[in-house]
Amino acid sequence: MTRRAFYWPILIIGVVLIALPFAISMPAKTSAGQRMLNDFHPIMQRASVNETVQYYNTTFLPLKQVAIGGVAAAGETNAMMSGLATALHMTPVQLNQYLGGKFPAMAQLLGSFPTLAPVFSRVPPGLAFYEPLVTTMKNNVDNYAQVDSLPNFNLFTWFFVVPGVLLVILSLLGLGAFSRKPSSNA
Repeated sequence: MTRRAFYWPILIIGVVLIALPFAISMPAKTSAGQRMLNDFHPIMQRASVNETVQYYNTTFLPLKQVAIGGVAAAGETNAMMSGLATALHMTPVQLNQYLGGKFPAMAQLLGSFPTLAPVFSRVPPGLAFYEPLVTTMKNNVDNYAQVDSLPNFNLFTWFFVVPGVLLVILSLLGLGAFSRKPSSNA
C-alpha cells in the first residue's frame, strides 16, 4: 500500500506539468515571444544599434537647434519679408518673385516655416521621448543576444509536457494501471 502511495504525487506532478502550459496559454505566449525575438533580431545586432545611436547623437540631436530656430523663424518670416521688401524698394509680391527666381530653395524654405512650425515644435519633446529607447537598445544588446541564444521559444511548452507525460507513464506503471490481474476462474 505504501509503495502505491509513492506514485500518486508523481502522477499529480505529471498531470500538472502537462496541463499547466495549456492553462496559462504558454503555446500562444511562447510563439509570440519567438516572433518578437525574430522581428527584433536585425534591429538588436550591435552594428545596427551602434548605427541607431550614431544617427540619434550626430543627426537628430543637432537638428534640435534647427527646430528651435525654425519655430522662432516662423514667427519672424512675415516681418522679415516685409522689412526686406521695403529696404529693397519692392512690394512683397516683387520680393517673392525675385527670391523665387534667384534663390528658389531659400524662398521655398522661408515660405514653409509657418507650416513647419508645428512640426519643429515637436522635435525637442520627440528627442526626449526617444532618448530612453535609444539608451535601452544600446544597454541591452548583450542581454538580447543571451535571450536570442535560448532554444526556440516554441519548444518551451514541450519542456513541461514531455517530462509530464513521462511522469504520468511512470506513475501509472507503479500504480499497476498497465498490469493484468489474473482472472480467478474457480
